[in-house]
Amino acid sequence: MNHTLDRTGDDTLIRDLFQRFMRAWTDNDAAAFGALFTEDSDYVSYDGTRAIGRAEHQRNHDQLFRGVLADSALVGDLESIRYLTPDVAVLYGTASVLMPWRSRLPKRRLSRQTVVVARTPDGWRIAAIHNGRVRPVTVPAPESFPSRMSHLMTRVARRLGLGRRPAVA
Repeated sequence: MNHTLDRTGDDTLIRDLFQRFMRAWTDNDAAAFGALFTEDSDYVSYDGTRAIGRAEHQRNHDQLFRGVLADSALVGDLESIRYLTPDVAVLYGTASVLMPWRSRLPKRRLSRQTVVVARTPDGWRIAAIHNGRVRPVTVPAPESFPSRMSHLMTRVARRLGLGRRPAVA
């Protein structure tokens, strides 16, 4: 892969795509929102549900924009762009839905988007998006209380003949 390739033009187009994504949401424009996706795109919501295809994304967001998310805004930032090929990139962004009765974002509503974009004959489009809540969890050290309890429960379960059997080497 040629790492000296000038991506300035593509970076600008992709940043614009991310801005149009937020603008279409804020305008509650399901048609403009759907147009940002490839025909066969995937959309995984913060709750883990998966929608497939531009038409389904548009239909789902039309209901949301006319229903529980009416007059909401999507605010956030594009964190990074990483090209996998000249025609495919992975974006990381953070965004949150600002409900009309709020003046600032609640911290627990922040989400991180992993977005795969692809160059199409119509320009850069979203091929896949995964939206997950930002809820950092500290990984317990091996000697911590949660780790020791997990080991104890495993030993008890094995003695009782319960649970998953360890792999045999």
